[in-house]
Amino acid sequence: MSKLSDRINNLSESQTLAMAKKSRELQAQGKDIISLSIGEPDFDTPQFIKDAGKRAIDNNVTHYTPVAGILELRKAIAAKFKRDNGLNYNFDQIIVSTGAKQSIANVILSMINPGEEVIVPIPYWVSYIETIKLAEGIPVTIPTSIDSNFKITPEQLKKAITPKTKMMVFSTPCNPSGSVYSKEELKALASVIIEFPDLYVISDEIYEYINFGGKHESLAQFDFIYDRVITVNGVSKGFAMTGWRIGYIGAPKWIADACDKMQGQFTSGTSSVSQMAAMAGIQAEPSITYEMRDAFQRRRDLVLKLMQEIPGMKTNVPEGAFYIFPDISYYFGKAYDGYRIKNSNDLSEFLLEQGNVALVSGDAFGDDNCIRFSYATSEDKLIEAVRRIKAALALLK
Repeated sequence: MSKLSDRINNLSESQTLAMAKKSRELQAQGKDIISLSIGEPDFDTPQFIKDAGKRAIDNNVTHYTPVAGILELRKAIAAKFKRDNGLNYNFDQIIVSTGAKQSIANVILSMINPGEEVIVPIPYWVSYIETIKLAEGIPVTIPTSIDSNFKITPEQLKKAITPKTKMMVFSTPCNPSGSVYSKEELKALASVIIEFPDLYVISDEIYEYINFGGKHESLAQFDFIYDRVITVNGVSKGFAMTGWRIGYIGAPKWIADACDKMQGQFTSGTSSVSQMAAMAGIQAEPSITYEMRDAFQRRRDLVLKLMQEIPGMKTNVPEGAFYIFPDISYYFGKAYDGYRIKNSNDLSEFLLEQGNVALVSGDAFGDDNCIRFSYATSEDKLIEAVRRIKAALALLK
């Protein structure tokens, strides 16, 4: 008899975190590893946000917080939703959590019953599938490809819906593909969603401020499905605040209340100091995020140009986030020194061993033909990383 629960035995480890851990271990052994595996801006948290956190400590804002979040922060988030997204959420429709990951888990665990289906477009963020499984739901994936810019069509969505479908989870801008849905594309999906009264959608918009194509568009902007959308966001990516651990949702009040109840039994309210720091960022003009966004766009263009020199590596042009998700299936079946490449996991291991570059296999995101390349590091490191990748791949025959 296993001493651990079936729940934990059936849960997969996050492959992004696993690769980051492996990179740190190799670096600790003295190896010169360039890690492009973790989804974290390499910028520091802006000083005015850090100052707000320091003031919170000095002012003794260090006690338990309401489970749903400090009231002033929830009001600030409501104002942000109105200002940036045209979404009308009252403060009591907002729940602040320990990162957007917990926000998503709260919603799924609050809404999904065993056997209910959740639609997840491929490629997907690694934790969507595992959280659905934790709730004993059934993930139903919709394939995409680099040729469709990794975006689903309304026809694909409609075909995937069954009487057991309860929810869809997707991100825009997308991790890992960097794809961004336009207003017209979202409206077309919304027109399908409205046909199914029991279908709800988690719209993960954590990369909102890292958008190279213009204005970010939220699914909940369409009044006719507003009551069926849970908008997820946070401060980790746009404000370089990954370690502060603040995410939040805007949702119909009955869903927000359910998440409040769920969170109350797991973690209670998140860090008071982090919440006060997050409030400073959320209340600031979005223009403070432009410098980091523009740097990411320059890096994207640099990496895409360098990747053009690698035979068989197929790329599209991501419009947001800080990832490139190239199709590397050209190398399947090739070998070097007895090591044969059968899939994306083999290739990521090969590049780590032969090139000292850590990437994440596309299999972790549902697409085994691809590999995720994070360009959230300096231009010098990116140039060197692509050079190493090119040299390593050239060994495969």
